[in-house]
Amino acid sequence: MNRYLLPASVAGTVIGGAVLIKDYISGGICPSKAGIIGKTVIVTGANTGIGKETALELARRGGRIIMACRDMDKCEVAAKEIRGKTLSHSVFARHLDLSSMKSIRKFAKMINEEEEHLDILINNAAVMRCPHWKTEDDFEMQFGVNHLGHFLLTNLLLDKMKSSGRARIINVSSLAHVAGEIDFDDLNCEEKKYNTKKAYCQSKLANVLFTKELARQLQGTEVTTNSLHPGVASTELGRHTGMHKSAFSSTTLGLPQLDYAHRGLHEKHIHVVHFNLKICSYIHCKPVIRVQDK
Repeated sequence: MNRYLLPASVAGTVIGGAVLIKDYISGGICPSKAGIIGKTVIVTGANTGIGKETALELARRGGRIIMACRDMDKCEVAAKEIRGKTLSHSVFARHLDLSSMKSIRKFAKMINEEEEHLDILINNAAVMRCPHWKTEDDFEMQFGVNHLGHFLLTNLLLDKMKSSGRARIINVSSLAHVAGEIDFDDLNCEEKKYNTKKAYCQSKLANVLFTKELARQLQGTEVTTNSLHPGVASTELGRHTGMHKSAFSSTTLGLPQLDYAHRGLHEKHIHVVHFNLKICSYIHCKPVIRVQDK
């Protein structure tokens, strides 16, 4: 019987470790079921993964959802699926390529002209650890899309949000920001050998720093800004890394699923929250990780 003891112990340790890891990256649970009826929401990168699940949940809660995506074929399919699941007629697919300043300006102009108000802007779209690609405007792709694109979009929509009353900007960052450094001498990653991980971490740190400074500038207004770590899940974001291909990681990370126990956002000007795909809509949630001023 003893010969079975060691294998059983090893198996138990592996399974227990996987459960602990999954619990750790899942973060806390926010029980809020607050509705957002009458609120207009933009979600970038909403045709897949976290963005799609966010759009789905906020549509369920009564929001007017604008899905801003680069690939319009996929966006239209996702929007149709969400309309079918929620029976909402207020889910719209709109073109936005965050690697193109021209596209960003065109999208923002449309929103400013056509929408009466904008209550929630969720800067979710991202690229992770791609090859050394450049944006249309010759920026390193990860920094250009993940930070600069959303930076421009946010600022172009800021007056609309200020005039909308109580509004919120949500920047989806990553726990990877803790390993990031802003290389002001080589933001475009041209002087040194390209490191996909370093470039990604830099872009995610830029999200957090942008959120902190924007929060400072928005003090005294009704617009709040938040950054968050969404947890880790098997989505298309990891397509350049292969990190979700193993059976172990697929089991541990799981797929993006939404239920009615939601991770989310606390009503403050600035913090980082462990979100992990369970979307809390607008209020009543507490932060798990907070950025501290140094």
